[in-house]
Amino acid sequence: MENIVLIGMPSVGKSTAGVLVAKRLGFGYLDGDLLIRREEGALLSEIIEAKGVDAFIEIEERVNLGIDTFHCVVSTGGSAVYSEAAMRHLQQIGMVVYLKIGADEVKRRIPSLAKRGVVMRGSVSSVEELYAERAPLYEKYASVTVECDGKSIDEIVNEIVSLTED
Repeated sequence: MENIVLIGMPSVGKSTAGVLVAKRLGFGYLDGDLLIRREEGALLSEIIEAKGVDAFIEIEERVNLGIDTFHCVVSTGGSAVYSEAAMRHLQQIGMVVYLKIGADEVKRRIPSLAKRGVVMRGSVSSVEELYAERAPLYEKYASVTVECDGKSIDEIVNEIVSLTED
């Protein structure tokens, strides 16, 4: 297995699971959101506020297209799926794992989408609308889906690790 790429809604635990999976497998770890923050020198919410959603999506696409790694777990930002080019690239370099939680769980975990720096395109303003827009994209690009509702982080990590043993 070259790489494992984690996708999913904000707050699903891509970063937490990614670090733990990398440790278990002896892989490196990359966090797409941290790569963007380092490149831009600002928080995600500040980038979105200063440059706008479309510019942020372009920055995220550029960062994701630049990922060239081996034996690494990559945790993408939740909006990575807005770029078909970036997602095709990520599919080429690894197994794309969709960490899936329900919209109600996202609402519970994120009281304010804007403060969290969540990319919301067009008229999207609620978790339900965001979920309706993104869930089909996550499903489109995923090699495999891991259901996360009601599971501990250890259970999720074990399931991801088991995917590499097949």
